[in-house]
Amino acid sequence: MNMTAGQRWVLALTSLSALMITLDSLIVTTALHAIQLDLHASIAELEWTMNAYTLSFAVLLMAGAALGDRLGRRRVLATGLIAFSVASAGCALAPSLGWLIAARAAQGAGAAAVLPVAMALLSATFRPEQRTRALGLFAAVTGLATLGGPLVGGAVVQGLAWQWIFWLNIPIVAVLVPLVRTRLSESFGAARTLDYLGIALVSVAALGLVWGLIRGNESGWVSAEVVGAFVVGAVGLFGFVRWELRTGTPLIPMRFFSSRAFSAGNAVGFLLFATVFSGAFFFAQFLQVVQQQGPLGAGVRLAPWTVTLFLVAPVAGKQINRFGERPLIVTGLLMQGVGFGWIALIADPDLRYPAMIAPFVIMGIGVSMAIPAAQSAVLRAVPMSAVGAASGTFNTVRQLGGAFGIAVPAAVFAAAGGFGSVQTFSDGFAAAIGTAAALSLAGAVIGLLIPGGAPVAPGPAESSNSAGAPAAAGGSVSADSPVPADSTGTIA
Repeated sequence: MNMTAGQRWVLALTSLSALMITLDSLIVTTALHAIQLDLHASIAELEWTMNAYTLSFAVLLMAGAALGDRLGRRRVLATGLIAFSVASAGCALAPSLGWLIAARAAQGAGAAAVLPVAMALLSATFRPEQRTRALGLFAAVTGLATLGGPLVGGAVVQGLAWQWIFWLNIPIVAVLVPLVRTRLSESFGAARTLDYLGIALVSVAALGLVWGLIRGNESGWVSAEVVGAFVVGAVGLFGFVRWELRTGTPLIPMRFFSSRAFSAGNAVGFLLFATVFSGAFFFAQFLQVVQQQGPLGAGVRLAPWTVTLFLVAPVAGKQINRFGERPLIVTGLLMQGVGFGWIALIADPDLRYPAMIAPFVIMGIGVSMAIPAAQSAVLRAVPMSAVGAASGTFNTVRQLGGAFGIAVPAAVFAAAGGFGSVQTFSDGFAAAIGTAAALSLAGAVIGLLIPGGAPVAPGPAESSNSAGAPAAAGGSVSADSPVPADSTGTIA
């Protein structure tokens, strides 16, 4: 593909910005044990170091795309990068868990401004016949975050200190922002009204439900705090759905959920990323707490899972046109459930790492099959003109799934074990990973609801429309997919 100098700058700067954002959702995993020791964190507080980022990222992602369309994508990208770097400094300077959690939430808000406008800038810069190739390169660069997150986090924590996983963002942003301002042209989209009430209601819903799950074991499941949190979350969710059905500018178009493929595909995405985030949260800690590996050693030992995911996803995406989404989703989630269940059954203080390699590989192959197929099912269920909104919905739902995937198994962990000893940690870990296996198997059952059959190849006119459709909120286009595929094919 022949690119102009301007197009090369856009591809390089948007890819590096997205790489940094996606890397930060995983780089923390191998630092959790160090944070727990340094700041005397409970399992609930460790959850919030992950979920504060994920929740704010999820609920503000669609708003970030709308702000870029209205105020200018280059401007919002630069502002989001600056906000992300300031929040990163706040994380590094955190003297307590409360400070760290608040700074992680601010990081998520900055990330929500960066990722969707980076994708929109890329789509606006390349002509339809160039776009799929450009977005494929973007996906390859950002996909490195899956492999690099645990490795980079482990190396930094072991070689320096956990604070440096956040300090590293500062020089990167210091280089990126001036280049964004001088090398990229401003780009605007159709001005959209921000759904402020929708953002507020979905935030209340997510925070209430996650708060109840995280605090349940410590405060008691029938305590006023926990029951109140669940009630607030349920009321927020009900209000959000009612408002989205009434407003003319919804954050998430509820009419799409009348499609069985769209609803099932999003439910699968929710459960799929719930299990993946659960694994990312617990596996690195098990390798350090029980098997006494250092942070870098833990990151390296996760490679059979993360490398498999990175290598197999592009191959699996090509099979959607041959077999359709349902077989890949069901088989992939079954494999992931088997891998999680296998580790849950053999987990004990005497477990040696070689016994974990086979289930890691099975899980990696399974999730690699399911991710592109789930998003394909969601995007194929809507008209091509609505692909951007559908992609944004899927990415929001999957981020929320990641938050719940940490909260639910962690509640099981706290009930069955704890940090008191290697034995109690192993007991809690086995129960938590078994819960993740159950969530994965539930996703496989829901996957059966997705209509069967391979996608129909688009005609020339439709294909032209498809290539010209902008991707939003993290969606991108794969040359081998019938519809735009996930921007990274990863868990970020």
